[in-house]
Amino acid sequence: MALLKINKIFTQGLFRRQLNLRTQVNTRAISYTQGQVPEGSKTREYFYYIDHQGQLFLDDVRIRNFITCFKDKKFLQFFFKRLRPNNTGCYTAEFPYLSPCAGERNFIRCDDRPIVFTHIITKPLTENNPPTSDTQVDLLSYGGAGDLLTVPFRPSAICMLPKSGRIYHPSTTKSGGVGLIKSSLAIDLSQHFEFPLQKGESTPPSHFNWNNKRYELTNEIVELLNDDDYETSTDQ
Repeated sequence: MALLKINKIFTQGLFRRQLNLRTQVNTRAISYTQGQVPEGSKTREYFYYIDHQGQLFLDDVRIRNFITCFKDKKFLQFFFKRLRPNNTGCYTAEFPYLSPCAGERNFIRCDDRPIVFTHIITKPLTENNPPTSDTQVDLLSYGGAGDLLTVPFRPSAICMLPKSGRIYHPSTTKSGGVGLIKSSLAIDLSQHFEFPLQKGESTPPSHFNWNNKRYELTNEIVELLNDDDYETSTDQ
C-alpha cells in the first residue's frame, strides 16, 4: 500500500492540500511536484525531510513542528524500515536517502542523520522479573515509532563530538551505520561521560558510566561520521 495512503494524519484543514500532493516546489536549485510521475514511468515520487529531532515531514511543509510532522507509529515503522541510500541516480545530492514502496519512490533529506534516537526504552530480559541493572536490556528508539523501531543500546559505542556537542550511536547498516542522539536525550547522557584528566571537556570523552558499569569508549563510528571535528579535538 502506498505510504501516504497508510498515514491518516493530514486529513483536515491546512494539511488537506499537502495530502493531495499538488504543490509545486522549487528549492536548492531543483524543482519537483509532490506525487509526480516521471515521463515513461509508472512510479510516483514524494519528497521528505527529517529534522535533528527525528521528526518526519513532507519536504515542502513550510512550518515544521510537532503539529505538522508525521506521528502515526505504524506509518513511521513502515517508512523507516525501508530507508536506504539513494542509489537511483535521481536527486542524489539533494535527497541522499530513499524509502521505496510498491509504486512509489520516497526521497529523503535530513538535517544531520536520517536516524535520530529519541529515547531509551528499558525492558526486562524475562517477563517474570522486573528490570534491574542485571536483568534489563536498554534499547534506543528512533523514528518516532516507540518500541516498533529500536536498536540495542551499546554504552561503549556512543561517540561525542566536542565541538558540536552532538552524540552519535551505531545504527542500521542501510541507514549509514550511524544515528544522531536527540539533543534532549544527549543532555541526559552527557552527565555519564568521563573525560581524560587535565584535558577537560574540549577533548573527546574516554569512558561512559552506565548502570553501575564503566565502559571504555571505542569510538568505532568516528570514521563513519566523515567529520574532522573529532580529529581536531584529539590534537588539542
